[in-house]
Amino acid sequence: MSFLTSISSPPQINSLFCSPIFSLYRFHSPSFSSLYHRKQSYGSGRIIRELGFLGDFRGKGRVTSGSMGKQKGGFFWVSSPCSSRGSCSCSSSKGDEFESEEDEEEVDEEEEGARSFCVLPDRWDVLGLGQAMVDFSGMVDDEFLERLGLEKGTRKVVNHEERGRVLQAMDGCSYKAAAGGSLSNSLVALARLGYKPVGGPALNVAMAGSVGSDPLGGFYRAKLHRANVNFLSEPIKDGTTGTVIVLTTPDAQRTMLAYQGTSSTINYDSCLAGIVSKTNIFVVEGYLFELPDTIKTIIRACEEARRSGSLIAVTASDVSCIERHYDDYWEIVGNYADILFANSDEARALCHFSSKESPISATRYLSHFVPLVSVTDGPKGSYIGVKGEAVYIPPSPCVPVDTCGAGDAYASGVLYGILRGVSDLKGMGTLAARIAATVVGQQGTRLRVQDAVDLAESFAFNLKGSSSSVSSDVGSDHISSL
Repeated sequence: MSFLTSISSPPQINSLFCSPIFSLYRFHSPSFSSLYHRKQSYGSGRIIRELGFLGDFRGKGRVTSGSMGKQKGGFFWVSSPCSSRGSCSCSSSKGDEFESEEDEEEVDEEEEGARSFCVLPDRWDVLGLGQAMVDFSGMVDDEFLERLGLEKGTRKVVNHEERGRVLQAMDGCSYKAAAGGSLSNSLVALARLGYKPVGGPALNVAMAGSVGSDPLGGFYRAKLHRANVNFLSEPIKDGTTGTVIVLTTPDAQRTMLAYQGTSSTINYDSCLAGIVSKTNIFVVEGYLFELPDTIKTIIRACEEARRSGSLIAVTASDVSCIERHYDDYWEIVGNYADILFANSDEARALCHFSSKESPISATRYLSHFVPLVSVTDGPKGSYIGVKGEAVYIPPSPCVPVDTCGAGDAYASGVLYGILRGVSDLKGMGTLAARIAATVVGQQGTRLRVQDAVDLAESFAFNLKGSSSSVSSDVGSDHISSL
């Protein structure tokens, strides 16, 4: 029985499942549960003061969400997660905001106009479930870290008071704020690739997660909406939004301080169930496994996605996270995942392979349990694994500027190819590699709007002229061997 014929998918997504990639597989991959695995700079503490961090640190009341919402040229609109087409509950707010007039890039008028409509689609092409955290990135020296007792190059989870202490110490520094997260990077890139109906209809992309009703939560939601990614979860009343403080020293080492806030709690409810049941591809971010009891939410969401005929993708996210939550990873990867995204180190960790093992081996091994496996290996290229084989994808040439976000961009390319019905693994991987190279060749982790349009148009042109199939690709010289 093929992957396609073993499910009863809704008529709206039959075309998605007709991709020859997934016709190679049974719907249920073997159980493996027995295994274990804007641009925006601020000076003089502007963000700290306007977000009320110093007030929090000094024991004063929290800044309310009423200060969020004013956008350049108008208001942002927030859609109710339980709404349907033509019946959408919207809210806007007006007041002070910590965004400046300058953004990471100029947003074209078409995209800005598209976001002013508060109408939800009947189905989502992609829904991501992940951590919603605001990134604060700044340059500091070694003395700054020593003064605060921080170990350089590490990642540490901090509490509310520790976060306030570090941000207070950064008063006067220049740093950037962004709606961060690995998953959001991928979703923004995908939304921009699919913003215009090139090679198919425009894509509807959404994210669910946990943010507070504080100004940071409003900032996060607004930034994603500006990028055509709908953040569908309601803010938690009186909750605090998670943040990651990224301190980079002159030697390019990054010290990360994560405050989870209400991002540490994602509950499964009727709204989340309703959203998941109306998506074509459901993406689970691996960082969620770090959060207490979230595995229960992930399992229930995956079960709903499976009942609804959705494809389920999982991002490995982080080696240390895999090592700490190995059983939970394989509970999802082995029993639910149709697509797996990982880099070479993460893939080896999932396999319990040593660092001496090649990424090819890990890709081939994982593809026995997951229908489609994507493994990136930095400047050496990448691999797409299917049925115990691995198609090698050479790297796309570029002059590297910032490698952060390369894997997120690559994942968006794979998802875009699947949604466009691609039947050539090599072509899909080549597009993903080009997207990753584009991001690596710029400062910042987000694929820019015009670059996305150019890549989508180029892909559509090449797709029309391609007659390759998955079967021929998997049987070709591109298949790697140990």
